[in-house]
Amino acid sequence: MLYIATVHHGSPRWIEIQARYLRQHISVPFQTWSSLQKIDPSYAVHFDRVIDQAGSHADKLNRLAAEISQEAEETDMIMFLDGDAFPIADPMPLIEDGLAKAPLVAVRRAENLGDRQPHPCFCVTTVGTWRELGGDWSEGYRWANPNGRSITDVGGNLLQALELTDTPWVEVLRSNHRNLDPLLFGVYGDTIYHHGGGFRRGISRSHFGSRPKPIRVPRIPILRGAVRSVNGVRMFAWKLKYRAPQVLRSRRLFQRIQRGDPGWLAELR
Repeated sequence: MLYIATVHHGSPRWIEIQARYLRQHISVPFQTWSSLQKIDPSYAVHFDRVIDQAGSHADKLNRLAAEISQEAEETDMIMFLDGDAFPIADPMPLIEDGLAKAPLVAVRRAENLGDRQPHPCFCVTTVGTWRELGGDWSEGYRWANPNGRSITDVGGNLLQALELTDTPWVEVLRSNHRNLDPLLFGVYGDTIYHHGGGFRRGISRSHFGSRPKPIRVPRIPILRGAVRSVNGVRMFAWKLKYRAPQVLRSRRLFQRIQRGDPGWLAELR
């Protein structure tokens, strides 16, 4: 049996899309388990099991995995999916090939400044392996990115568990032939689509390097107030330049996916 753990928060906009693509592409018996915080309970009909829970994204995934582990067999598979991620082809060949090489298969977003950790937009392992690892999606464990900055993110503690136990894992990398954004709207292993930022209106971290550096002046009260205002205007202009086009692009692509436009995927692949 394949158990799918996915989290939806604040908006039901991806639920029916995800459910449709799962039914269309997964070729083995599966169950979907989710938490639906701040979402109308009527959407529970799209899942086999809904767990009422609050907390961070990582906390919810960890508790879903704990609930699944209580009834699943050691050899059953557990798939973690972000709410705005879904298969665009049968994932079983990718999963079976990956698990034949290593106990865990997951997306690695190398395009995000060389992220090293498994990402929960797509990850598959067995229930037994998850238990043995003490699987944990929380951030905490830190590593240095190519810029020399020490960082952590969701999946950091899972990376630490893999490294401490010398457990290999198969990295599923971005396979877009056309990128509408360096980080968002990603296809991985020609099998999984991850919209990225599907539940928030932010700026892709891929643009952070272009942020205006704040002007700094001596600690003179009159100058500090003026410079603070200038820095605020410069940051606002930067956000307007990058955020507005990104939000519009995200909305347009979502609408095409939602209405079943067959051409949206061809533009990325």
